[in-house]
Amino acid sequence: MTKRFVLVAGNIGSGKTSLTDRLGKRLGWATAYESVEDNPYLADFYADMHSWAFHLQVFFLGHRAEQHLAVARSTDSAIVDRSIYEDAEIFARASLELGNVTERDFKAYRRVYQLVVDSLPAPDLLFYLRAPVPVLLERIRARGRPIEAGITAEYLTLLDRLYGEWLDGFDLCPVLTIRTDDLNFVNQPQHLEIVIQRMHAKLAGQEEIAF
Repeated sequence: MTKRFVLVAGNIGSGKTSLTDRLGKRLGWATAYESVEDNPYLADFYADMHSWAFHLQVFFLGHRAEQHLAVARSTDSAIVDRSIYEDAEIFARASLELGNVTERDFKAYRRVYQLVVDSLPAPDLLFYLRAPVPVLLERIRARGRPIEAGITAEYLTLLDRLYGEWLDGFDLCPVLTIRTDDLNFVNQPQHLEIVIQRMHAKLAGQEEIAF
């Protein structure tokens, strides 16, 4: 069977981890996840974004580059929760707009980031998971992670805009957009099968399947 390398992108609370987990189990693919519980900077970042934004970006750059390379070099198909591209195009840009990193630090980070990603193999497919900001906020509150308690609707709205701007020019691989407020792949197995059908069609270069 053809090896597949698939990334799952999307705003906080959009369902990335859930989709990665379910597709991995359903298809027998390897899975890789965003570093949350063992992240040495994430809690500090959410508590004080201005002081810790740059440190967090540098940590994620190294973590995701290692993850991306390991998955790409493996002979097994794999699906990965969050992509290295989002670090620079979404979260670093958000920190710049919010004044949490300086223009000088942003440019230094982007220089290293570009050197790293230019050496990485492209994925076969990027899932982009979307949901309205009120839905995202409700999910974040429901899962109750203390480090996420300070996430606001305004921050999620900023990220949502940056995702749109990034994907308007993204051409490394096909992009499959999934509205996770419409497809409940967590609790309805038939919805997961719809996602899988759409994924296979996209990988095969077929037109989007209408449901």
